[in-house]
Amino acid sequence: MEEGLLLVGERRRRWKEIGEEVKRLGYIAAPMVAVTLSFYLLEIVSLIMVGHLGELALSSAAIAISLAGITGFSFLLGMASALETISGQAFGAQQYKKLGTQTYTAIFSLIIVCVPLSILWIYVEDLLKYVGQDPQISREAGRFSMWLIPALFGSAILQPLIRYYQMQSLIFPMLVSSCMTLCFHIPLCWALVFKSGLENIGGAVAMDISMWLNVAMLGLFMKYSPDCQKTRAPISMKIFEGMKEFFRYAIPSALMICLEWWSFELLILLSGLLPNPQLETSVLSICLNIVVTLYAIPFGLAAAASTRISNELGAGRPEGARLSVIALMLLAALNSLIVSLTIFPSGKVFGYIFSNEKEVVDYVANMAPLVCLSIITDCLQGVLSGVARGCGWQHLGAYINLVAFYLFGVPIAAALSFWFDFRGKGLWIGILCGATMQSLMLVIITACMNWEKQAAKVRERLCEEESLFGDRLT
Repeated sequence: MEEGLLLVGERRRRWKEIGEEVKRLGYIAAPMVAVTLSFYLLEIVSLIMVGHLGELALSSAAIAISLAGITGFSFLLGMASALETISGQAFGAQQYKKLGTQTYTAIFSLIIVCVPLSILWIYVEDLLKYVGQDPQISREAGRFSMWLIPALFGSAILQPLIRYYQMQSLIFPMLVSSCMTLCFHIPLCWALVFKSGLENIGGAVAMDISMWLNVAMLGLFMKYSPDCQKTRAPISMKIFEGMKEFFRYAIPSALMICLEWWSFELLILLSGLLPNPQLETSVLSICLNIVVTLYAIPFGLAAAASTRISNELGAGRPEGARLSVIALMLLAALNSLIVSLTIFPSGKVFGYIFSNEKEVVDYVANMAPLVCLSIITDCLQGVLSGVARGCGWQHLGAYINLVAFYLFGVPIAAALSFWFDFRGKGLWIGILCGATMQSLMLVIITACMNWEKQAAKVRERLCEEESLFGDRLT
């Protein structure tokens, strides 16, 4: 009898701990969803405004923004995610000054990376003409891309600043700056597109100004807020000493994110080779926009995952990291259930949001079940990718994404679409198979994780770095 009561008491205590962890994760995840959406909406607002200038302006801006995401913004976001490992673990170990130094290291490193990327953006017009795009569209897309270069350098500073606040669970400054930037961006974009004479270029200039406004607000808060006092660090040679460590995590982090991102862009490109490419491309683009927008939720959960797990491992609390994973799985399951049950009966509604063509609307409605399955797998893999970044095994994540999408998902997509004549559905089913494989492999690795051993490795690495660079625990 006593043993039974003790068991019940232990279970209640365990569930109470999980409930507390869910609250801590929600405190980080909910604002991060808003931050992610506001960043994405900067592009959407510019695209909507420019779209009212005509088909040429819309198509060229859409191509330019898409290429900017593939070749620039996604790469910087992925590289900055390295801070979710090294800075999160340093903060957990109470090596507070290291956060400031690592943030400066990341900013300096990403600015260097922006130089060759900006050169690539200068030659977007020639690149598009080379692959057979319409000369007029290529010219306008090239101009738009060149005017987006300041936003690229702004993103190189913004992404590390976001991770600086995220790893300390200082969510409020990011939330305020993101919302203020979006509210400023809407009238600014309208004025530059329709009133300044810049027309479609005004959409790019508005993104530049809004990006740097966000950087300025977060930078000023970092410099003057007492909340950042213990993590502020002077600019010193340690910035350059930490570059090797940063790139060791940044390159696999970038590959981990970009390999998945690029697979969906490849899906759109392949749809252009199908019979009736306008219909197939339109429908898949609508479905992809739905999934990308809703991905802000698992991305917020992933941010909470990497923050909590890296902090717990850095503090030498493996049981806390294990508890975070359990709470995250519960939140991921709840999110998948609610969102998929909302999307499933709303296929036609989403179709009409993007198009008035009945053929397009009906096709989107037929794709709704597959979109719901994608939402479920995206939520699961998104959260587990955050776990991977928190632990520091991004290299495994990169290998998983390479195998799951390019050796498994894309070949299935091509076979179903072109050989078995499933067309757009076949492409989506193939990528869904890749996402499912990715999720299964991440689940297996996470389930087999030895958290005590992982925490010991993190502490050993932090101690080695402390002795190497002369850092002191503060």
